[in-house]
Amino acid sequence: MTGAHVPDAVRLARARLTRIVEPGWDVAGHWLREFGPLETVRRIDEADEKAEGPLPLPGVRAERWAGLLARARDAPPAERDLARVEKLGARFVCPGDAEWPGQLDDLGDERPVGLWVRGGANLRMWALRSVAVVGARACTDYGVRMGASLGAGLAERGWVVVSGGAYGIDAAAHRGALGAAGVTVAVLACGVDRVYPRGHAQLIDRIAEQGLVVGELPPGDHPTPSRFILRNRVIAALTRGTVVVEAAYRSGALGTARWAQRLGRHAMGVPGPVTSGVSAGVHELLRKEGALVTDAEEVIELVGAIGELAPERRGPVLPRDLLSPATARVLAALPARGMHTVAKIASEAGGSTDDTIGRLYELRSLGFVERHGDGWQLTRQANGSVFSDGGLP
Repeated sequence: MTGAHVPDAVRLARARLTRIVEPGWDVAGHWLREFGPLETVRRIDEADEKAEGPLPLPGVRAERWAGLLARARDAPPAERDLARVEKLGARFVCPGDAEWPGQLDDLGDERPVGLWVRGGANLRMWALRSVAVVGARACTDYGVRMGASLGAGLAERGWVVVSGGAYGIDAAAHRGALGAAGVTVAVLACGVDRVYPRGHAQLIDRIAEQGLVVGELPPGDHPTPSRFILRNRVIAALTRGTVVVEAAYRSGALGTARWAQRLGRHAMGVPGPVTSGVSAGVHELLRKEGALVTDAEEVIELVGAIGELAPERRGPVLPRDLLSPATARVLAALPARGMHTVAKIASEAGGSTDDTIGRLYELRSLGFVERHGDGWQLTRQANGSVFSDGGLP
């Protein structure tokens, strides 16, 4: 299981709730905030559908409560879901985990119960320097070129490209980032073990290998129109800003931009021909509060103004690139093979023992190091990433 801060019972409760409540339901969010996941699940599991009097949890009609109880009865054990995704190399990340992206908390009671994550990278670290690129499924050749160009340009400059894995602009942005040897995140409206659309099986698998595939729904769950709409809030909340490339007036991509504006993120649009209906929604966005952008440099000029999180670099951003200088020195002080004591690491890093201990535990929570008795060493995964390119910058 993922993370060092969330008790197993809490993780199981949250994983179970993804089977019972729909994503983004603010009533369930209120329950979690008021009662916590363990008590919320207990009240659902112990409820008697025929009992008279007030319902065990507030704010829900009797008909919907009955539906929740039916879903709870039919849901497989959360342990089974966690084991199922583990076989895929996936995991369940929830609030309190070191990997949980804190910006999702801006959604308030509409915050995800948790996220199923497929791929080896750290979601929290990647989300710190990410941009959403979304748009029409039925796009033009111009839209495909712009989506791919933005994906590649952002990736080449060390930004993570986030989109929804759909046909059209989403796919172009993902492929642009992958083609530039960068990284990308697909936020799905179904279980991370499913592929939708089916024609994107190879693309989704490649994203899982080179980036991350993320979803709120438990393994095996299918997409619905409402789930696509609700998925958009996660894309907007995860990222520094949202770029819309081609969208008609009623496009779901505009919903992502509206969420971005609501959350205080940048909402950007790429203009198209004024005669193009598929760009009409983008032009409406630009007439109001959206910012006009035409390439990756203009996007970065806007989102970077929020506060640069790392030096300018080319190539894909890596978790170690976002470490503070002092923590990076502690990581660099560890040998490629074998272990060092805290005193030895502190001496080589040029810091105090107490400060070094704190930074070692930070590195452990991020998966870089592990402790064995009085010694510390690099994890196998970190060993390759730290030394494969000649060490830390």
